[in-house]
Amino acid sequence: MTWDLVSLRPVGRVVGGRGEMVEDDWHDVRAVIRLDEESFTSSAVLGLEHFSHLEVVFLFDRIDSAAVHSEPRPPRGKPGAAPVGVFAHRGPYRPNRLGVSRCRLLAVDGLNLSVADLDALSGSPVLDVKPYLVEFGPRHPVAQPAWATELMSRYYRAPRRPSSPSG
Repeated sequence: MTWDLVSLRPVGRVVGGRGEMVEDDWHDVRAVIRLDEESFTSSAVLGLEHFSHLEVVFLFDRIDSAAVHSEPRPPRGKPGAAPVGVFAHRGPYRPNRLGVSRCRLLAVDGLNLSVADLDALSGSPVLDVKPYLVEFGPRHPVAQPAWATELMSRYYRAPRRPSSPSG
């Protein structure tokens, strides 16, 4: 079987938020998805302000495609973890280097979408933006291995507030 090459043009870029990859604590990281003003007008986001969450498809553009391998490896490179295949984890070293994230939509200002909890780095090309609809969520109970729950326990954890000195 032969496959056709697919070429995508970004619809925008992530502005702000994190500039360096950090595995955890993405809770409340704020950024803007700036849509391409040469391709879109504000009519492209008409009605989007009525949604609370978005699904965002982006490119892991800082991952060297030569570093992507399909053989099983431990999730997040944890040496004691059992290896899993590339399609059994959500890491950035993926065949097409695509990321999918659900984030909160805070505001729509023209072609600027203010978001929180988006785990894409500043400058990342955004390939698509969709409103999150409850009806597209799982309709049956979700199952996942214990290692995934443990690994992700700090991913969207709210940062700890420093305790105030007593006295």
